[in-house]
Amino acid sequence: MRLHHLLLVLLFLVLSAGSGFTQVVRNPQSCRWNMGVCIPISCPGNMRQIGTCFGPRVPCCRRW
Repeated sequence: MRLHHLLLVLLFLVLSAGSGFTQVVRNPQSCRWNMGVCIPISCPGNMRQIGTCFGPRVPCCRRW
């Protein structure tokens, strides 16, 4: 019976950790929380866009 409880806790942790990676970055604060930077031009070559900061024109960029 203890094994079932352990597996249930493990399943809960896996599912709750996975949900954090599916959140959309849409403002400067969530951009910083995701280790990104708001850049008013397109992302440089060593960075990729992970969302937007102030609307569709300002990307939130993060290093690879």
